[in-house]
Amino acid sequence: MEVSSPFGSQTRTRVLVALSLLDQSYARELARLLRVPNSVIQKAVLSLERDGLVSARSVGRTRAVTVNPRYFARRELLVYLGRLAETEERLRSAIAGLRRRPRRSGKRL
Repeated sequence: MEVSSPFGSQTRTRVLVALSLLDQSYARELARLLRVPNSVIQKAVLSLERDGLVSARSVGRTRAVTVNPRYFARRELLVYLGRLAETEERLRSAIAGLRRRPRRSGKRL
């Protein structure tokens, strides 16, 4: 079943659903998970950031994105996104199989 577009577009809605499941992510990871071009994800993230729904911060050369912790209705938003995520079986299984660990900073002897 396809997710509706209560946040303006299908991509914006799916980005928010993915972020609610991941807590934090970045554009390239979201593009791989949602199977959309990176440029489309970047535009969606920028518009969501402009609307105050997500916040981004620089981590090295990467912009980490999360649902805005200062959003006035964050708790209600996360509950709603959780309900939308129930219909996203493929996305939930892709996230469950996601390998997330920090990069190794150097070789050990």
